[in-house]
Amino acid sequence: MNNTSQCFDVDAALAALEAQLAPLVAADPDAVMVGVETGGAWIAERLHARFGLTAPLGTLNISFYRDDFSTIGLHPSVGPSRIEADIDGRTVILVDDVLYTGRTVRAALNELFDYGRPAAVKLAVLVDRGARELPFAADATGLQIDIERGRQIKLTGPEPLRLEMR
Repeated sequence: MNNTSQCFDVDAALAALEAQLAPLVAADPDAVMVGVETGGAWIAERLHARFGLTAPLGTLNISFYRDDFSTIGLHPSVGPSRIEADIDGRTVILVDDVLYTGRTVRAALNELFDYGRPAAVKLAVLVDRGARELPFAADATGLQIDIERGRQIKLTGPEPLRLEMR
C-alpha cells in the first residue's frame, strides 16, 4: 500500500458540486437539504447557505443504521438526527462527503425515511471514489476519482475543510 498523502482542492470540488446542484435547486426551491454527519453536514451547511434555501438544514446521524457494528463497534459520538422541515412529498437533497461502497447512503436512507416519505431523494457528494458494493449513484459530484481499495479519502474540518487521500 502506498503511504504517501495527497491533498485535494476542497473549494474547487465544492464549486463543481454547487454548479451541478444549481439546476435542481432552481427547479425545486422548496427542496430540503440534509447532511450526513459529520463531513456531509459540513458540506451541506456551506451549500445550504450558498443556495439560500428556506427550509431548515437537516442532519442525519446514521450510527444506529450502519451494518458494520460487528466490525467497527458503536461510534462514540452517537447523537440524534435533526430534521425540522416536513419532508413528506418534498425533494430531499442528501449530502455526504465521500461516496464509496454505498453503505452510508443505505443507512442514511433508512434514517431519512423515519422522518417521512419524500417525493424524491437526490444524492450530492463531494467525492465519488468508485468501487461500489451497493447500487447507488450520485446525482451531483464535486470530484470523481478512482483509487485502489487500500487507500482512504478523509474530509476533516469544519474550519478549514481539508480533503486528503492516504
